[in-house]
Amino acid sequence: MAGGYLLRVGPGERDLDLFEAAAARGRDALAASEVDRAEAELCAAVGLWRGAPLSDLPLRSALARRVAQVEERRLLAEEDYAEAVLALGAPAEVVHRLRDLLERHPLRQRAWGQLMVGLYRLGDVAGALEAFRQARQVLAEETGLDPAPELATLYGDILHHRPGLAANSDADGPAPKMEPAPLIQHPEQLPRAVPGFVGRSNELAVLDALLDGGAQEPTTVVISAVSGMAGVGKTALALHWAHRVADRFPDGQLYVNLRGYDEAGVAAPSDALSGFLEALGVPPARIPAGMEARTGLYRSLLASRRMLVVLDNARDSTQVRPLLPGVGGCMVVVTSRDRLSGLIAAECARPLTLGVLTAEESMSLLAGRLGAGRIATELTAVADLVDAAGRLPLALSIVAARAATHPTFPLGAIAAELHSSEARLDALADGDVRRVFSWSYLALGPDAARLFTLLGLHPGPDLTAEAAAALAGVSTAAVTPRLRELTRLHLLTEHAPGRYAFHDLLRAYASELAESSEHADDRAAARQRLYDHYLHAAYPAALLLQPQWPPIEPLPPLSATARRRVTDHDNALAWFTAEHQVLVRVVQQAAENGFEAYAWQIAWTLNTFVAPRGLWQDQLATQRVALAAAEKINDLAGQAAANRLLSRALTRLGDHGNAEHLLKRALELHERLGDPTGQAQTLHNYCELCYLDGRVDEALAHGREALRLYRLVGNSSGEARTLNAIGWLLATTGDYAQAIESCTEALAQQQRSGDRNGQAATLDSLGFAYDRLGDRDRAAECYEQAIQLFRDSADRFHEAETLVRLGDTREAMGDQKAAAVAWRQAARIFEDVGDPAAEEARRRLERLLPR
Repeated sequence: MAGGYLLRVGPGERDLDLFEAAAARGRDALAASEVDRAEAELCAAVGLWRGAPLSDLPLRSALARRVAQVEERRLLAEEDYAEAVLALGAPAEVVHRLRDLLERHPLRQRAWGQLMVGLYRLGDVAGALEAFRQARQVLAEETGLDPAPELATLYGDILHHRPGLAANSDADGPAPKMEPAPLIQHPEQLPRAVPGFVGRSNELAVLDALLDGGAQEPTTVVISAVSGMAGVGKTALALHWAHRVADRFPDGQLYVNLRGYDEAGVAAPSDALSGFLEALGVPPARIPAGMEARTGLYRSLLASRRMLVVLDNARDSTQVRPLLPGVGGCMVVVTSRDRLSGLIAAECARPLTLGVLTAEESMSLLAGRLGAGRIATELTAVADLVDAAGRLPLALSIVAARAATHPTFPLGAIAAELHSSEARLDALADGDVRRVFSWSYLALGPDAARLFTLLGLHPGPDLTAEAAAALAGVSTAAVTPRLRELTRLHLLTEHAPGRYAFHDLLRAYASELAESSEHADDRAAARQRLYDHYLHAAYPAALLLQPQWPPIEPLPPLSATARRRVTDHDNALAWFTAEHQVLVRVVQQAAENGFEAYAWQIAWTLNTFVAPRGLWQDQLATQRVALAAAEKINDLAGQAAANRLLSRALTRLGDHGNAEHLLKRALELHERLGDPTGQAQTLHNYCELCYLDGRVDEALAHGREALRLYRLVGNSSGEARTLNAIGWLLATTGDYAQAIESCTEALAQQQRSGDRNGQAATLDSLGFAYDRLGDRDRAAECYEQAIQLFRDSADRFHEAETLVRLGDTREAMGDQKAAAVAWRQAARIFEDVGDPAAEEARRRLERLLPR
């Protein structure tokens, strides 16, 4: 380290570790009445101390709290040591030590009791009684409390010379434990647990493990920070678990609702402490006025007790800290919509983030409320209810209540009320979901609150910080702390690094806020910034995926703000993979909100990703929207592109009639635009359609016209791909020599231009021609090269087609094992993309099975 040193200390080498280990051994020996061993271990433990810990360092708040905890453990060890020495019959050794301790810490009632016993056994009865009077005076002055019942009882025993106190009595043994016991020994403040609790087995196991781990460290306070969005069941989990383990806390349970997000106002920590102190037996008139004094008294009362403390619905770490025990065998469970990062960092709280229920748990919740019989008769409707409620326990409970109060209503009818996301919050109005969400929203700062509202304009399912920045009209650096605030309060979830998502009901709530609080012009401007972001992020990535495709002319960017662009094929592929589902929704939303040009252009960019993967349904859906959008604004270039791309999807899906109609319309539009490249591209597609319909001569005619046009405009990439198409067609007619010549010319051009996907297609055609000529070794070599190139460019559909042909060739070569491998891979890809060709690949596999 610059300007300092780094000391590496192994396990068990720190003096603190040695102290705690010896103290624990001594405490165990004391509990087992092995007094000699206890005295030796505890003497070694307290002998390790040399003044206050870290006394020569400036202590920040977090470190100061840690030092206070260590100091408390030292005091407990001193008291344990005094108890062991008294049990050995050597009171003189501890009286002086106890006086020093009490001079520094005069509120420790156990030490006062030990001092009284030591003085009494030395024969100083007056000194023992005077010690009690001193203790009573200092407790009254500092805390307003009387001495604990045990201390008062000890005073009476000394006053009356009861024989149990004598060092040589039959009752000789450890001195009576003078712990600061409350008047009420066993407060039980837990509210009634939520009936019909279901699931959460993993979360319950985590809490059990924390409790078991804490039992191994009796001086450590275990803290669990349970966080999650509103309505996710944090309180239900905490109370269910607390009731389940209540018997493991012999000194009772404390509970407070801190009302962190309540419209009635947040509970002050001082008020919560007052309630706790009353529950622990402190008369109201004697509760200290100051927060620090209350916290000190509260911690003193809990120091030697094993209690469960449930701090429900906390606002933040600051509200919780005064309510944490300082030392001892207590466990604290905190629930909050806030992630309580400060508590996790400074107090070593263990985070437990609660998500929505699983589908099975959701079904169990409904079955518990409505009866298994009613659920079993309408399983489809129940699944719809679960989906519509987003598996959120609060929403599911509201749905169940509505169904229970209308036992004659079909569950399908109730599910229908929830189908529209716009009406979903209305349908859940009985449970005041909006109000519950609003408490979290109102806890936000103004910038984060506006971002939450604007995020309601995003179509989902998730977004990046860059998209959020576009919506808000700020830089990514400026939006990042706002996103952190939203995730901290569980209004947004960072479900993957850098990707944020809403729960469906929170999305609906944010959307309502956007519609009600944002001016129409502001909403339109935010949406345009969002669509501009996606278009100008997607367009350069699309060119990297398909550099040979004739480009479109995108709308100019709204600003010259520096954008983080992808720079290579792999990053472009990764970007589209992450944004695929988002872009499908963006296309639809842009068209619906009057941004038609963005809609068709974003759909064009997305096609460079979905088409090579055989995602024909996505291509069909987005290009239908694109075509309607382009027609609405009379954008001829957009219409031409959308007609052609929509035709491609229909061709692959088997609707050749409508596909041909769209191709003819695309040709007409390209002619009107004076776009020979667009005409050639459309004719190339027309060529494939005619081949699939068995019209090979017509296909060749379209191919040759496309070739002419590509050569006319000097488009060498289009020329090479069309030469390959012509070669394929010639091979299907049996003209293998001409086919190989055409494909070989195409391959040479593609190798020069670096068109790897085009090379793959051409090698596939050459493999087909060589196979038909009987040169199967060469055919297999071409196919394998093609498969690798298709794989490199993530063109899964054509990879699968070539795998089928490779399998055919391997079978003809007598290598059935290799054939099966190829067909199995092809079937798997076709199944992944939902293509019916998977069935034909499986039939080929079945052909190899022995009869």
